Amino acid sequence: MADQEATWRVHDDLVGKSLGGCVITDLLGQGGMARVYRARQKHLDRDVAIKVLPPYFASDQNFILRFEQEAKSLARLSHPHIVIIHDAGAEHGLLYIIMEYVAGGNLRDYMTQSISLREVTRIIKEVAGALTYAHERGIIHRDVKPVNVLLDPAKRAVLSDFGIAKVMATSAAMTRSGAGVGTPEYMSPEQCRGAQVDARADIYALGVMLYEMLTGHTPFEADNYTALAHSHIYEPPPPPSKYNPRISPAVQAVTLKALEKDPANRFQEAMDMAITLEQAAAAQAPLPPAPPPERRSTGAPDDLDRATSSSIICPRCQSVNHASQRFCSSCGLAFGQPRSAQASAHMIAVAQAAPAGYVICPACQTPNDSLNRFCTRCGSNMLRGVPGRKCQKCGVQNTPGARFCTTCGSALG
Repeated sequence: MADQEATWRVHDDLVGKSLGGCVITDLLGQGGMARVYRARQKHLDRDVAIKVLPPYFASDQNFILRFEQEAKSLARLSHPHIVIIHDAGAEHGLLYIIMEYVAGGNLRDYMTQSISLREVTRIIKEVAGALTYAHERGIIHRDVKPVNVLLDPAKRAVLSDFGIAKVMATSAAMTRSGAGVGTPEYMSPEQCRGAQVDARADIYALGVMLYEMLTGHTPFEADNYTALAHSHIYEPPPPPSKYNPRISPAVQAVTLKALEKDPANRFQEAMDMAITLEQAAAAQAPLPPAPPPERRSTGAPDDLDRATSSSIICPRCQSVNHASQRFCSSCGLAFGQPRSAQASAHMIAVAQAAPAGYVICPACQTPNDSLNRFCTRCGSNMLRGVPGRKCQKCGVQNTPGARFCTTCGSALG
């Protein structure tokens, strides 16, 4: 099997060839157990995605039967946040699944940017909706992780790879190799122990994903499966505020409840988790902007006159910002002409009355969402005073918010 897998990883002669009535155009991505290609479905003249399994799976007739049965079950799922299955089969000694092509990348790519708490909450709710729909029909995902959350150009989350981990676990090739099924960083304690899993294993994985979106880290980090499994089973996860001190106690409590070791102590339904997170996030939402100044009679239009909607899409990072903001809350890009950073008497009064959970800009005293990196009014760095992490490999002190060392590229633990 090792030789077959090595050959599978090195050689890729499918581009330009036909599979399942589709002409493969390019490779989109590769994981440990499959490759995903973009292809053109000739008779419908549309782009699709094709997931192709390594050749050794097609040599197991019992696995092929289970694969086809699982594909039929997945094809019956119809939900706006679950990828559509168009077809599945075997051809040229390969097993494949033809799926909806989602053109906006995946959550793993999106997480390289700064994501606002509003976006985190929305994505978690969309994925939770997909999971709840599947769980109600007796289908467990078993491999929830950022790379399996696809994003369309409007950043709608679409969950893919339902059932793939389950059917692969029945493969004789996997059994002989002793390989585990799933992604260790996101596996629940019961998965790590090899016990039977239910919907609450997916909720644990969703909690890991939430933790990572908030902090840039998974709860447990190690370079081997044994260490990760031990941590998931026995060790309490570090509080998310260890990595991001701006996370409110309410949001932290939701995250840690999803990561309970005992499934009975977790959220019992994915949407319950999403709704509770939404309520916790609402408790630390930014205050409304200051009222506009009295209209001057000079006849000269100002920037408030030109505002035609309630939001601004940042042209650099695509984050949604309120129309009154002068700087992007995620990347700090200036919108139009900057205003003075001098605080008005009104803003100082509002800042003094801001409840716990808000962050007051040190430059202009404007209340900001606790996860903002830059002030939405004056553009000042909101991470001032938050220490950066020191690289354990080369010793360089990095700036706040950095996930990888700017000198050697090592992950910052």
